[in-house]
Amino acid sequence: MLDITTLLLAAVVVAVSASIISRKWRWRQVEKLPGLVALPFIGTTYIAFLTKREDRMRKFDEVIKRFGPIFRSWIGPYPSIMIQKPEYLEKIMSSSELIEKSTFYSFLYPWLGEGLLTSSGSKWHMHRKMITPAFHFRILDNFVEIFAENGEVLVEKLKPKANGKTFDIYPFITRCALDIICETAMGTSVNAQNETQSAYVNAIYSISELTIKRMIKPWLHTEFIFKRSSTGKEFYKQLNILHGFTKKGHDTTSVAMSWVLMLLGHHPGIQEKVFAELDDIFRDDPKRRPTTHDLNNMKYLEMVIKEALRLYPSVPAIGRRATKDIEIGSYKIPEGCLITLNIRHTHRDPDHWPDPERFDPENFLPERVQGRHPFAYVPFSAGPRNCIGQKFAILEEKTVLSYVLRNFRVETVDRLEDLQLIGELVLRPMNGVNLRLRPR
Repeated sequence: MLDITTLLLAAVVVAVSASIISRKWRWRQVEKLPGLVALPFIGTTYIAFLTKREDRMRKFDEVIKRFGPIFRSWIGPYPSIMIQKPEYLEKIMSSSELIEKSTFYSFLYPWLGEGLLTSSGSKWHMHRKMITPAFHFRILDNFVEIFAENGEVLVEKLKPKANGKTFDIYPFITRCALDIICETAMGTSVNAQNETQSAYVNAIYSISELTIKRMIKPWLHTEFIFKRSSTGKEFYKQLNILHGFTKKGHDTTSVAMSWVLMLLGHHPGIQEKVFAELDDIFRDDPKRRPTTHDLNNMKYLEMVIKEALRLYPSVPAIGRRATKDIEIGSYKIPEGCLITLNIRHTHRDPDHWPDPERFDPENFLPERVQGRHPFAYVPFSAGPRNCIGQKFAILEEKTVLSYVLRNFRVETVDRLEDLQLIGELVLRPMNGVNLRLRPR
């Protein structure tokens, strides 16, 4: 009689063989693309869960450099086509058919529900149609006062820190952005800037990390297993905190503003140009609140914000699902494949950006923008599923940043090349945004 070990070994061999055969038969077109060696069951996710959290972005960059601009990876049994060329992104983003989000957005349903970010098809169209009027420019005008009020609170919170000593400004910016989004979206103040030990903010960080941990470990994809794992138990514990507060979760504007301050601290000449523009706008009354007209006149600050979003887009990649066979480059991508659009690498494509690693706000001078591929810069996505709140975000960022830069001179501590980046839903430095402030 065969012993139990032999039976188990035979079962493993059969399962592995079936996995390989199934993958090669169903996805034979995908296997023509370059990419890492895929293992049964786990695909190429081993590259992520065998790498320390703080090193994953660097490792991912190495893989893209080796196989890009189009290659395949396997997230467990699911093929994901990774693309970064603007020409490739245009084919996906401009399509009115390829609007279905990646399968893995379903991991966010318990947190965000099936709203504008995560839904597809008729449900997405309905949400988009309902929400669009809320972002009319006349409505946004009414929000400027809320942006300003919270900018003033932020300045007061930062004043004790403006002593030339190093501190992490990221939690301050995050709490300000949280107060803004809650007051504008829900009409209620949550007072996050005064409640500094925000369980809500901490829960957001945890949920983001745990979602990525689930994504890269295929055995956690099944809800039955996930709920019973330590990762799943912690996820639902943090989820209870979020749902006790609000269902509208993390805010990309906070990380965008933090990157602007980090970059300006590295480039004092550019920072002084921003201050000169602000000084010119508020010369009549340096303490007054900005109007919509003032914000529209912050042309150079807007160029700075856009250039920061180029180098460090708040959402470094987005996922779609191919709902039909499509051709990208010289490859046929079969229906059912996941497609990952690597925005961060699109923004650094040397074919479209001269000296792509350099922080240069003049990249957004009108004459430079005019001749550039329209999908070479997509921090808010593009096409039918572009971010509906991008005008809101830019106005908010201009308002809050103008308050900080009118009151303080920013100095950086960490070298950009030494930062360990975390790409867990939003792109941020792992160890915070460490700056020094001095009063102006």
